[in-house]
Amino acid sequence: MIAYLRGKILSMDAESAVILSGDVGYEVYLSGSAAQSLSGKNEGEVYTYMSVREDDVSLYGFSSVEEKQLFLKLISVQGVGPRLAIGILSQTDFKKVVLAIAQSDAKALTNVKGLGKKTADRIILELKDKVGLAYAGEGEGGESVVAATGYEDAVVALMSLGYSRAESSRAVDAAIRSGAVTIEDILMHCMRNM
Repeated sequence: MIAYLRGKILSMDAESAVILSGDVGYEVYLSGSAAQSLSGKNEGEVYTYMSVREDDVSLYGFSSVEEKQLFLKLISVQGVGPRLAIGILSQTDFKKVVLAIAQSDAKALTNVKGLGKKTADRIILELKDKVGLAYAGEGEGGESVVAATGYEDAVVALMSLGYSRAESSRAVDAAIRSGAVTIEDILMHCMRNM
């Protein structure tokens, strides 16, 4: 199993790169963030997943371990193969995929070419509880991302205290932007500022 590659970038297009590692050039299908991180460089590195089928052996590359783990979760869903999963991560960034699952936003997922509503609903249904606080991290502009059950649980907890969904969502978003990651930190921040 090839889990990581580092080497000279021999060629690259919108979907893949050929990375020379040792004396072997590996063709790797890239996520959007992996392609962006390699773009314009002579050397680079990617975390990889090797898909072996009867008629195909392919490598898929990611910019981080977390992105690779999300890919593995996606391909665990019935009807989502490696090509569709890498397509999701190529057309939508990691943060947006996680938030779409967390917020049960099938419409955001169906913006991906080749991903229909039934499959998007299945992804949300099967992954909402699996894509947990392990995917908390920094998003663009320093904005933290709390995925799946963490975000939704915080919103529901505030709603149970009598706040509307809109008020609760705004408060949770503000807490996340301030750096709160755990549900406890988010709720403490919200209670101090609501």
